[in-house]
Amino acid sequence: MMKKLMFAATGLLAAQAWAADAISGEVEKQATNWTAIVMFLLFVGATLFITKWAAKQNKSTKDFYTGGGGISGTRNGLAIAGDYMSAAAFLGVSAIVFARGYDGLIYSVGFLVGWPIVLFLIAERLRNLGKFTFSDVAAYRFKQEPVRAFAATSTLLIVILYLIAQVVGAGKLIQLLFGLNYFSAVVLVGVLMVVYVLFGGMLATTWVQMIKAVLLLGGATLISFMVLKHSSFSLENMFQQATAIHEKGEAIMAPGGMVKDPIDALSLGLALMFGTAGLPHILMRFFTVPDAREARKSVVVATGLVGYFFLLTGIIGFGAIIFLTKDNPQFFTEMLKDGKTVYEMVGGTNMAAVHLSSAVGGDLLLGFISAVAFATILAVVAGLTLAGASAVSHDIYSNILRKGQASPEKEMRVSKAATVALGVMAIILGLVFENQNVAFMVGLVFAVAASANFPVLMLSMFWKGLTTRGVVAGGLAGLFGALLLIILGPSVWVAVLGNEKPVFPYGSPAIFTIPLGFIVAWIVSVTDHSEQAKRDKAGFEAQYVRSMTGIGASGAHDH
Repeated sequence: MMKKLMFAATGLLAAQAWAADAISGEVEKQATNWTAIVMFLLFVGATLFITKWAAKQNKSTKDFYTGGGGISGTRNGLAIAGDYMSAAAFLGVSAIVFARGYDGLIYSVGFLVGWPIVLFLIAERLRNLGKFTFSDVAAYRFKQEPVRAFAATSTLLIVILYLIAQVVGAGKLIQLLFGLNYFSAVVLVGVLMVVYVLFGGMLATTWVQMIKAVLLLGGATLISFMVLKHSSFSLENMFQQATAIHEKGEAIMAPGGMVKDPIDALSLGLALMFGTAGLPHILMRFFTVPDAREARKSVVVATGLVGYFFLLTGIIGFGAIIFLTKDNPQFFTEMLKDGKTVYEMVGGTNMAAVHLSSAVGGDLLLGFISAVAFATILAVVAGLTLAGASAVSHDIYSNILRKGQASPEKEMRVSKAATVALGVMAIILGLVFENQNVAFMVGLVFAVAASANFPVLMLSMFWKGLTTRGVVAGGLAGLFGALLLIILGPSVWVAVLGNEKPVFPYGSPAIFTIPLGFIVAWIVSVTDHSEQAKRDKAGFEAQYVRSMTGIGASGAHDH
């Protein structure tokens, strides 16, 4: 079975390379890039071999969900960095810097500054408290069913929205670079992500992330080296060359060109910063290490790699200005229009990093970066799928429906069925949203994570007065508040629904919905005088000891 799927997955890409007559959407097919195809097939072949190896190691639910909990901090940190360095980060941020200059760095800074929060507030406590998922921590001392129901709902919403954005981006990217039609590209992503998770579990997903992180960092480093070499290894020279060429001149070095409203800028920064600490597929990785010390080491390694990576995206963005416009001053007029979003840049023809790789390294580097870009999406969707499948099997089935009495074998079967279901759903939704603006989904993911998951994590770990009702009310207020304001904001109300003016004027609601989650949780908790509330508060001391030392019972569901 495994061999058949391996051949089917790799054969699909090669067979469809000649499918020139089925290109859909606005992406224009380029000449078949055989270098990219060969490199991609090598990556897929290697990772499928690893998946086959990992399948033999998965003998329990712990092996499947967390790789047996024996992954070292260094390896896990590399895998976390791989999980975090998505297509939006690599292609999107560099494209925004290319288009908007200095202002694009708000995404780099926002993505990066979330890591110290994860390091100092969450990592060790999360590892000591949790077993498999974010829900284990959220429900530690509370009534299991309602808290896990909320946590699983939030996790699945984040996973599905993120999957849609990634799959649509992958479809458009492969349309452009490999000559595949959109349908085949989306099916390929869906099949591969199911194979990685279904057979290899967390161990295979970890190795896929590690390989992809090394390749991506290596490719980005090489491109940046070529750009800096052209500028005599002087950032000042690079900026001077870019401002001399860009149609906006020195204005690209001034802040406020993209996010003019200070409230909008602050709200976006808060979403990016606190959203990191609430992404379920990132949080899940802290359960793969043997202890809290290795969890802390994971974050240190990931922070260094992610920080280095975002420095490179800035250089790549400015380098693209220099290389892509020096012989074509109309490049911006032809390729970029005001209002272009991150995922329009990723999914359409405005991929600065990919174009730059061709300019500085020819077809060989273009092929490598193209293959790495697609591998990036594959690796991220594998991690997302595993997080979603674990929410269904571990939280909903095992702990809600079966009251913690499900056998490991049945839980594993449900997890694998959920993996297949998520793969099919990702393919269907990817096809449905082919021609839609999916940029709002990325903003919604971080807004939901920051508004729903982050307040629940913080209050459950640090406030004795939190109750079950407070967790559910605060979490749902943040979740649906973020969802509603995103829909009423410019990203959906105007860009997607075509209305003239947004009801909610800001692109990100985080500045309003993060406090909403905290406040609602506090109000509901302090007014809750039920017997369950007394038990919730009484369990705080044991939870605190467990979070700091790892000593004690592993959760209310074990009592």
